[in-house]
Formats: sequence, C-alpha cells, structure tokens
Amino acid sequence: MRTLKNLSRDRLAIASLIVIAITIVAGVFAPLFAPHDPAEVNMKLRYASSSWEYALGNDHLGRCILSRIIYGIRPSVLWVLVALILSVFIGAVIGFISGYFRGKTDAFLMRICDIMLSFPGYVMTLAVVGILGAGLENILIAFVVMKWAWFARVIRTSVMQYAEMNYVKFAKASGIGHWRIMVKHIIPVTFADIAVISSGSICSMILQISGLSFLGLGIQAPNAEWGMMLNEAREVMFSRPELMLAPGLAIILIVSAFNFVSDALQVALDPKLTTSNASLQEEEGKQPVYEYIRS
Repeated sequence: MRTLKNLSRDRLAIASLIVIAITIVAGVFAPLFAPHDPAEVNMKLRYASSSWEYALGNDHLGRCILSRIIYGIRPSVLWVLVALILSVFIGAVIGFISGYFRGKTDAFLMRICDIMLSFPGYVMTLAVVGILGAGLENILIAFVVMKWAWFARVIRTSVMQYAEMNYVKFAKASGIGHWRIMVKHIIPVTFADIAVISSGSICSMILQISGLSFLGLGIQAPNAEWGMMLNEAREVMFSRPELMLAPGLAIILIVSAFNFVSDALQVALDPKLTTSNASLQEEEGKQPVYEYIRS
C-alpha cells in the first residue's frame, strides 16, 4: 500500500504507466486498433501523404504506416517483455540458490556467471545472432543468454544481504524449511531490487532489438518492427522525414516511459530509499522527497 501511495504521487510515473498500458493493450489487440493490414502492398499509394484513411501516410510499398507502428509493438515491446521475464526467472532461481546456500554451490554458479559476463553484451548478442541467423526468435534467445547472468549476480547480492538478517537466522534455528524461508522472508524484500533492475533493463533490450532490426539482423520483412521501419525510410529521410519520425518517436516514447517508471519504482520500492526519504521529508518539511531528489 505504501508503495502504491508513493508511486501515485509521481505524476510523471503515472503518465508513463498510462503510456505503457496503452502500448501493451494496442499491441495485444493490434487487429482491432490497426486500420489496415500492415503487410498490404498498394503501389498506387507509394509515399502518399497523411490522409483521413491513412493518418501517418504510406511507405515505399504503399503500406499503412500507422498499422505497421501498431503491429510493431509486438516484436519491439511485447516479445521483449517475454524475453525479460524468462531472463529474470532464470537469473532469480540461480541468484536465490547461490545467495542463500553459499559455499561450493555459490562458487560454481558464480564462476559460470563470470564467464558469461566477461563477454560484452552487444558482442554476445551479435555472436548468437550470427550463429543462429537473423530473426526475432534468435534475438530473444540472445537476450536470454546475455541477460540471465547479470540478473543472477544482482539478485544474489540482494539475497545474501537479507539472508543475514536476524529474523532469517531465527527462522533457520526454529527448523523452518529453506523453501518456506525464501518464499516468506526473502522473496518479498528482494522484490524491490528485481522490479527496479527489470524495469531498467527492458529499455536497453528495446533499443537493442530495434538497432539489430535497423541493421538487418532482426525482424525480417514483411513483418512490422520499429527499427526495420527506420531502415526502410533511410532512402527518403530528407525528402520524407516523417517516415522516420513516426517509428523513431515510438521508440523514444516507450523507452522514456519505462525509464521514468524505473526511477519511480526505485524510490517507491527500495527500503533504504524509503527510510532516507522519510528523514529528508521531516527535515525539509516542504516538498515530497521524490520531488526533492528530482530537483
């Protein structure tokens, strides 16, 4: 309740959540919102300007840009969310096992993470795509391969911190099972860290999938994707800049929204920030702490 209350005070975060919610709903129900078939070619409307029927105009094949923007939500945002959830799940399982049990288990799992993290993220992504080939499925596999070790490292650190708390030691001494201790005492307090790093990571993943598609290594035609739409509009970027403006603004808008939500979640969920914010509010007595921090 306190988290929701703190989050509701941040108008920018609320606006960002609304943008994210509208984007997800539009992507899930794309056939209902898209005015035309995104793959329908009509050379008579090649590079046609905006009209009542085609609000954002048409591309080099006469396809509806607005429809392609809406359908592009699926690979650019929704499937990225799926890859993020899978990466966080794998990282959380390994992080909890490693941080809670410690010892040889921790050493073995962390050495594997060290090996994975020794490769730069973009290099690893390009390597996986180069081996498996271009395409959405292979990019999502690359994201999972690339991200799980980082999530495991961060979550392990958080678990180790809370596993040393007195109430956890008392639960162990009382004979309570490890699984019950993790579910009841550790998962709730580590949720803040998981939520913050997850909301922050999706921004880089959206930019990466758009960048790979822009380079021709991601989504393949005739499927709609924002990065690929930018690539298709390069040839007329000076004569018809609006063709690049629409997908570019879509990327900027959704990435900015997730960034603002990540910042708000960090303030609302992190117990340390909550404690320090309360003391700052008492001392300042003027403005909410989230406004104090932003200023």
